[in-house]
Amino acid sequence: MKFTYTEKKVNLPKKLHDYAEKKVGKLDRYFKQDAEANLVFSVEKDRNKVELTIRSGSTVLRVAESTSDMFASVDAAVTSMERQLRKHKTRLEKRLRTAAFEPAEEATSFVPEEEEEEFRIVRTKKFPIKPMTAEEAVLEMELVGHSFYAFKDEATGAFAVVYKRAAGGYGLIEDET
Repeated sequence: MKFTYTEKKVNLPKKLHDYAEKKVGKLDRYFKQDAEANLVFSVEKDRNKVELTIRSGSTVLRVAESTSDMFASVDAAVTSMERQLRKHKTRLEKRLRTAAFEPAEEATSFVPEEEEEEFRIVRTKKFPIKPMTAEEAVLEMELVGHSFYAFKDEATGAFAVVYKRAAGGYGLIEDET
């Protein structure tokens, strides 16, 4: 697994990077050879936050944990990632390493097995996707009172989505094509 570290508003010792690499490295058994782990360390309001993103092929998994200690945040992020992997194991087995979910002799995981819930589509909605600018889409989203709005970008003709961010402001997701 390839590791990338980013530190926001904080300078951390190399021993924390080594600790994180050791802990996240234990998740390597779930992924194929091309897996990349990106860890973002930050401090917000006296809380030590760790964001862990793992990319393996077209699969992207992300967790964020925040505690009073950076080492504990790393542990919590790894536990959350493992919980997420186990929760969706039947769907992920096709994308990840085939024997990853079989019990290993040295497996010391304290994450309990969870029942996998079925993804059910309970409602389908059809609507015309109008060409418009992102600003117009934000206005439309506010007018209908939703937290997101899908539209066709007027300039490129590509599918896009605007959404409200939890931290305030708006986000834009655009199709690469």
